[in-house]
Amino acid sequence: MSSGALRLGSANQHNGHGVSARVQASSFTFGLFIYYLIDFFLHLSQRIPGYGLLRPTLLLALIIAVSLFMQREKFKGWSKDPIVSSLLALLIYLAVSLPLVEWPGSVVKNNLSDFIKAITFFFFTVLLVDSNHRLKIFLLVFIGCQLIRVFEPLFLNLTEGYWGSGTYLGSGEFSQRLAGAPSDVINPNELGFVIVTAIPFLHYLLWTSGFKARLLYLLLMPPMLYALILTQSRGAFLALLVVAFFVFKESSHKFSLIVVAILVAMAGWQVMTDQQKDRYLSLVGESETSNAVSADGRIQGMLTEFKLGFQRPLVGHGLGTTPEAKTHILGKRQASHNLYAELLIELGLIGAFLFLRFLFKVYKGLSENNKLTIDHEFDPFYVNLNKAMTAVFWMYVVYSSNYWGLSQYYWYLFAGAVVVFHRLTQLSLVVPGGAEAPAMPGSTKNRFSNLVDLPGRR
Repeated sequence: MSSGALRLGSANQHNGHGVSARVQASSFTFGLFIYYLIDFFLHLSQRIPGYGLLRPTLLLALIIAVSLFMQREKFKGWSKDPIVSSLLALLIYLAVSLPLVEWPGSVVKNNLSDFIKAITFFFFTVLLVDSNHRLKIFLLVFIGCQLIRVFEPLFLNLTEGYWGSGTYLGSGEFSQRLAGAPSDVINPNELGFVIVTAIPFLHYLLWTSGFKARLLYLLLMPPMLYALILTQSRGAFLALLVVAFFVFKESSHKFSLIVVAILVAMAGWQVMTDQQKDRYLSLVGESETSNAVSADGRIQGMLTEFKLGFQRPLVGHGLGTTPEAKTHILGKRQASHNLYAELLIELGLIGAFLFLRFLFKVYKGLSENNKLTIDHEFDPFYVNLNKAMTAVFWMYVVYSSNYWGLSQYYWYLFAGAVVVFHRLTQLSLVVPGGAEAPAMPGSTKNRFSNLVDLPGRR
């Protein structure tokens, strides 16, 4: 097979074998999913008067789920993927262990709905993003929504003095911090998370493209980094360093990158206020205000939460019950926002192992994607996309020490994208013409059953 036939998204259709559009999920259902993403990330119910009364997120999820069920014959074999099966194992554990946790009533009444909403992103992505064209649409919408979430509050800050949040410095003094727009629901740390999620995709997909894409990259990055400064999110800053490490490691122009990094750091330091400088200095113990105390308190809070997890080490207190467990056992509800402590507290050692196993399978999928795209001379766009996703994965691993994750969307949406990317790369190798080739009349193969018997992924 020629290298051209191995390129993802090639238009080779002469062989007559492969997968046709008729075995894809319907365009209507995919369109609903794209609207579901826009509705969720841009919080349309907060922007459109009366729209929220319809419970649009729930309604859309139900319609998509019903539509997928009606098309279930198209998805035979989808659960054979190791990432999918590892998440299903976690879900089975959650169901079986529910009667054994400390507060099963709280799980069902207060917390289960958030978890279900989070995992829908995984299953909808896996089942609906089933072609190269749809993958690009998915990425465009996802990244575009994140950019809107960043630039909207930044614009309001520059034009109206909007901040959205603040942090206490002591002696009755507060420091303003940039949070999400009034219609958004994210605090400064979460806005920082949105920024550092978008940056790897912008760098690898724009900077490595043509002149116009590079120009767009140069226009987007300064305000993105400035918005990050305004959030004063120390966790997001550390996550940015993780991304920077991967960019540096992959680059063949390391000296130039060092010079650029120094110039950017100097420019960033010049535009910071004294309060902003003090908060970032607290990362290295040089703060002169309560920022140093809050940094130490966050570390102590993490250690306390890990100790709390061993109060019920086997099955935990129950999904979403970390604040409740802290209130009953420690006498205070405030949490340090650490995914790994959250796993131990809510799921116990068994559930924590299953979730971490799920993350390991995601990493293994990325590693296999990297090998496939390099060994078989895939289009540079997909090589760079996998580099971006690898950087995001490790950024998420680091940021999860400062952020919730079990009932948040980000790990599940990302894992679903890894499944999709791996499936499309595999199909481009086993089906001549890749995932876009037409099927022979009467063919019953689909994009999932084509991969059921493939060796390799375990």
